[in-house]
Amino acid sequence: MTWTVDGLAEHESVIKHSVFRTYARSVGDEDGAMAFVTDISVPEATHNCWAFKIGPRFRISDDGEPSGTAGRPILSAIEGQDFDHVVVVVTRWFGGIKLGAGGLVRAYGGAASACLREAARIELIERIGLKFHCPFSLYAEIEAKLPHWQVEVRSCNFDAEGAALHLSLPLVHREELASWLRDMTRGQKQLQFLDEDRN
Repeated sequence: MTWTVDGLAEHESVIKHSVFRTYARSVGDEDGAMAFVTDISVPEATHNCWAFKIGPRFRISDDGEPSGTAGRPILSAIEGQDFDHVVVVVTRWFGGIKLGAGGLVRAYGGAASACLREAARIELIERIGLKFHCPFSLYAEIEAKLPHWQVEVRSCNFDAEGAALHLSLPLVHREELASWLRDMTRGQKQLQFLDEDRN
């Protein structure tokens, strides 16, 4: 099971007088992750370290801390708790006592882990897109059945023959829904599946 953060999560810890303030939130793409990093970073702080994971894509930043002591432990916390489509920013105010490389890894990783443990979480469901033309004669029946498969209607455009539907459905229901739609239309309407990011 994979999770994402529901809303904004926040955590603060103090380690040897250094303050570590952590924020985490769900993001849909890299642009959203970088916008969050920019918005939440504190220019006056000593370091604003971060990591995000969006499917197979990830990025990390040590923001001036020794290489591998901040961004990588934050990413490990994200992966270790089965989060995805998440960005985590840990802002540090230096308290005058050096922590050493091992101490920094524990501090940044621990701050990110604590924030994610306390975060409200929702399950990430892998979804796939489907484009399909629905005749008027079947529209009401098909529309009524879609919630059964947790299908979301992305768009619905009517023409002279019916409705052109763009749907988003959980990948686990792909074959069942496709089979039902083919039966409904006696195989006369083509189904076009589209790759989609997780929802």
